[in-house]
Amino acid sequence: MAKYRSNLPQLAGNLFLTDGGIETYLVFQQGIDLPEFAAFDLLKDASGRAVVKDYFRNYIEIAKGAGIGFVLESVTWRANPDWATKIGYSAARLDDMNRRSIEVLSELRDEYEDDATPMVISGCIGPRHDGYNPEEVMSATVAENYHAAQIASFKEAGADMVTAITMTNTPEAIGITKAAQKASMPSAISFTVETDGTLPTRQNLADAITQVDAKTDIGPVYYMINCAHPSHFEDALAKDETWVQRIRGIRANASTMSHEELDNSEVLDEGNPVELGGQYRALRGKLAHINVLGGCCGTDHRHIEAICHACAA
Repeated sequence: MAKYRSNLPQLAGNLFLTDGGIETYLVFQQGIDLPEFAAFDLLKDASGRAVVKDYFRNYIEIAKGAGIGFVLESVTWRANPDWATKIGYSAARLDDMNRRSIEVLSELRDEYEDDATPMVISGCIGPRHDGYNPEEVMSATVAENYHAAQIASFKEAGADMVTAITMTNTPEAIGITKAAQKASMPSAISFTVETDGTLPTRQNLADAITQVDAKTDIGPVYYMINCAHPSHFEDALAKDETWVQRIRGIRANASTMSHEELDNSEVLDEGNPVELGGQYRALRGKLAHINVLGGCCGTDHRHIEAICHACAA
C-alpha cells in the first residue's frame, strides 16, 4: 500500500538521499551479468532479490546513521517493453517484475523505516531507447501510451511516486508526466545532459523544463538531473530563474567523461568520492532547495556517504 503518495515528505525541503549507480556497481564491482543492463532481471528468483536488498541496505544505513530521509528507487530503469523483449520477457512477466520491484522496496521500508528516516518508494522509468542517444524520439502521445502500463504496475503495487530517469528529450518526458497524471501518480522528471549542460537533443535545460511544465500544467512535482558530472551542469544552474527552482534532485556521475566516452569505456571510472561530495555541497550552497541527493554511473555507497557527510553537516 502506498504510504506517501498524497504527501511526499521530500517536498517539505528536508534532506533525502537515494542510491548510486546500481547497474555499474553490479556489473563492474560485483561481476554480475545484467543482460541489456537490466537490473530488474535479478528479481526473477530469491537469490537475485537478496542481491537487490543487500545493495539497498548499504545506502539505507547511511541515511539512518545521519537521521535523514531516503528515496527507494526501483531497479526498473530497463523494465519497459522494448528492452524487456530483448531478454525474453513477455508483457505479463514484465508486469510481474515491475510489481516485484515495488514489493521488494516495501519489505525494506517495513524493516528499516523510522520517524527520523522516512522512506519514499519510487517506481523508476527509463527511456524507451538508448539513454545516451536521442536519435529515436517519440511524440508525447506515443510516449504517454507506451509508458502507461509500467506506471499502472507501480501504482497497483503501492509505489508512492514515479521517477523518469535519464530523459534525453522533452516529448518523452511530457508523455510520461501525462500518463502519471492520468494514473493519479506524482511524478519527477530527471533529465540527463551532455558536457555543455544541454540535453542530448541539444535543447537547454531551461527550455526543456519550461516546455514540460507548459504542456502538462506544471505536472512534475519536481525535476532532477542525472548521468552527468556536476561540472557539466553547474554553470547552467547559476541563474536566478524560476525554472532552476523546479530542480530538486541530483544524481551525478562519478566521472567527468562524456556519454560517448563512458559508453566506450571498458573500465569503471569511480572518480573521487570526497571530491564529489564537495561538489554537491557547493551546489547546495548556491541552491539550497536541491534536497534529493544520489548518484549515477560509477557511484556506489562510498560516494553517497561522502555526499551525505558533506551536505548533512
